[in-house]
Amino acid sequence: MRVLLIGSGGREHALAVGLAADPSVDFLAAAPGNPGIAQVAELHEVKAVDPAAVAALAVELSADLVVIGPEAPLVAGVADAVRAKGIACFGPSAAAAKLEGSKAFAKEVMMAAGVPTARSFACTDMAAVRAALDELGTPYVVKNDGLAAGKGVVVTDDLDEALIHAEACGKVVIEEYLSGPEVSLFVVTDGTAAAPLMPAQDFKRLGDGDEGPNTGGMGAYAPLDWAPADLVERVLRETVEPTLAEMRRRGTPFAGLLYVGLALTPDGPKVIEFNARFGDPETQVVLALLETPLAGLLNAAATGTLASHEPLRWTDGSAVTVVVASHNYPGEPRTGDVIEGADVPGVIHAGTARDADGALVSAGGRVLSVTATGADLAKAREAAYALVQGVRLDGAQHRTDIALRAVEGKIKI
Repeated sequence: MRVLLIGSGGREHALAVGLAADPSVDFLAAAPGNPGIAQVAELHEVKAVDPAAVAALAVELSADLVVIGPEAPLVAGVADAVRAKGIACFGPSAAAAKLEGSKAFAKEVMMAAGVPTARSFACTDMAAVRAALDELGTPYVVKNDGLAAGKGVVVTDDLDEALIHAEACGKVVIEEYLSGPEVSLFVVTDGTAAAPLMPAQDFKRLGDGDEGPNTGGMGAYAPLDWAPADLVERVLRETVEPTLAEMRRRGTPFAGLLYVGLALTPDGPKVIEFNARFGDPETQVVLALLETPLAGLLNAAATGTLASHEPLRWTDGSAVTVVVASHNYPGEPRTGDVIEGADVPGVIHAGTARDADGALVSAGGRVLSVTATGADLAKAREAAYALVQGVRLDGAQHRTDIALRAVEGKIKI
């Protein structure tokens, strides 16, 4: 199988590693890729959000399968353009990707499908925002309606902070706060059949103890030994299957990766958000434990044959990833700092580049996702932090408590 992967971040490097390990893949290309992806794939320069350019590259490379990593190309219609060329594509249509492209649309679909989720109001002016915040109370949850690279949400007890974020965003969704541990569940689907992956937990706040501003994610781990045994089965029944049915009813079936962000509330799992692609950095830990060949799984979803795909297989043990971020992240990150110790197995490149002299340098906010597996969560965590110690990046920041509360048995539902 000849595979073209679209994207350039940590999620895409993790996908590239998984795709390259699939025996059925005899050619792997990525566009635009990054220095880590270059270790396992042939890189091509293309603008990921340009549907015509991506489709043309897929034709030029005689790709059998195109895998789209990030959300922006999906919302831009890249999957539609690729499929129009007769090439299988893993990723939803632009119409279906609206589940991520518009928080208000996603809530509309959830309501129609009867999905357990938070009360919410879609607001386009500040009078409506104030009324919604007053109605739902603290903690205030304010979400940018559109794409915001994982940083469009503010959860705060400070009314002024909530109002400032809402005004900066324009159209927002104001939600009731959902209490309880958060879980990410990835579901591979061809629009009808659904194959759930292993649940994971990520860490959105910048600092230890969940302090500081929201980020795109500072680490993750899997599996979740503390989660209810029937969690995946229940979420499939109450959330995934009704959502897929509603999308089919609307004439916009969702085929690709449905990311279900959940809060395990006292009343059961409720949806915080949907995304239309693999989450980052949870992908790094989930794929590190997936034994089933990745390309075959994604191709089954892309070709409508998922129902006949073999059951998924997983390795024993746990996986932990720790994000190494650049100086000043999640503000305007400092870039161009030399990175040492990153070209080793387990170090996933997210925001890296080569300078004019060929040196590896930082090129974004989240620079690396340092990922390790172990016989149990404690051992995986120890191995991940040992890898972190081998990385050198001036001004780097990382959390020191990824998966710590789970290891200590302190997560309660």
